[in-house]
Formats: sequence, structure tokens, C-alpha cells
Amino acid sequence: MRYQLELFFTALGFFTRLPVPAWVPWSTERLNHAARYFPLVGWVVGALGAVSYLVFALALPPALAVILSMAVTIRATGAFHEDGFADACDGLGGGWDKAQVLTIMKDSRIGSYGTVGIALMLLAKAAALLELAAAGGGPAVALALFVAHPLSRLASTSLIHLLPYVREDETAKSKPLAKRLTPAELAIAAVFGLLPLVWLAPAQALAAVAAVAGVTAWAARIFVRRLGGYTGDLLGATQQAAELACYAGLLAGARAIAL
Repeated sequence: MRYQLELFFTALGFFTRLPVPAWVPWSTERLNHAARYFPLVGWVVGALGAVSYLVFALALPPALAVILSMAVTIRATGAFHEDGFADACDGLGGGWDKAQVLTIMKDSRIGSYGTVGIALMLLAKAAALLELAAAGGGPAVALALFVAHPLSRLASTSLIHLLPYVREDETAKSKPLAKRLTPAELAIAAVFGLLPLVWLAPAQALAAVAAVAGVTAWAARIFVRRLGGYTGDLLGATQQAAELACYAGLLAGARAIAL
């Protein structure tokens, strides 16, 4: 159990800027095995977003509460996944072949595709959360955040298991994660990614899973066609796209229930 706890804290320390205990050892091998707890990290980030939204909503209008709660989750993760999404937009949008795409994604500067892409992504997520607030109030937003963050991280984890890692640079930050999960590790990730869905109505849960699965399959098809696999930036892009897809699925499920 202590080893599993160490793996969770390893994942938390890698995927967020939240402090972890000093006694937790670190190694690239542990980081590889810690991928199973990526969705559990989503529980922490989702809970931070949900609680912060509910607190902000006590004194502020829903639009501002949504934006501030998004800022809290971005601060907690150090914009880790948003940065990957922007880099992926730049690379896939501006690159013609595999080598050019990988070179552009590695550039720390953000281009036109990345700027437009991340702006639209953040606006879309805020709009979706506001629609959920209008339909179900603050509790609906809080639940959506707590569901979407683990489920979207499960989407990224599934790509680690299904696709090959294509960047040959040994210094790449995500290189230690580039190892296929064992069936047991994937099962652990799936449990933590799917468990929050039990709080949803069946129609919403099915719609959210279908939307996330569809976006993940679409992203995987693009990644394989353009690059032959995934990179760390593409995992971040998948998380962002899957998070938005989850919100869209929840909205579609809510409308289906209303009808």
C-alpha cells in the first residue's frame, strides 16, 4: 500500500504543481508505473475546481465563478495540459510532415494556431459550464468538474496504452511515461476514471462516456495518421478535448432527460 501511495504522489507531483511529501522517492521507473493514477490526479484537480466554483458562486455571478474556478485548476496543474493543447494545435496546424510537426511542438513559443486554439478551447469550456449552471445550478457545475477531470485523464492514459511513443528525444519530459500499461494498471486507471460517473443520471453518464470515447478515437486516428503515435503534447491535447467533450455530453444527456 505504501508503494501505491508513493506512485500516486509521484503522479500528483508530475502532473500538478501541488506539493507532495518529502519522503516520496522519485525515479523514471516509478513515474512510468504512476500513469495508472493519472485519473486519480483528476479527482484532486476536479475537486479543487468544484469546491472553488461553489465558494466563488456564493458571492459572485456564475460567469465569474466559472472563470475563477478554471483559473484555480489551471494554476494547480501549471497549465500543463493547456500548453500541450496549444503546442499540438501549432504542430498539427503548421507542420507538413512528421519531423516538422515534432519540431514545431517542441518550440516553446506559441503560434497563431496555438493562440486561436487555446482561446477557443477555454471559451468553449467556460460556455459549457455556464450552460450547465443555467440548467442545473451550482451543483451541476461542481459535479461536471469532478466527473470531467478524471474521465478526460483516462482518455489520455488510454492512448499511452494503445499507441506508440514517437519522439526519440531522451530528454523529453514525457519520455518516462512512454511505456504501455499492464492490464492491471489500465484497470486501475479505468476504475478511477469512471467511478465518478455513478453520481450522474444514466443518460448523462452514457452521453459523457460516448462523447469522450468518440473524441479520443478521433484524436488517436489523427495522431497515428500524422505521426504514427503520440507525444506528451498530444496527451495534453487529448485531455483538453476530452474534458470539453465530457461537458458537451453532460449537456446532451441533460437535454435528453428533459425531453
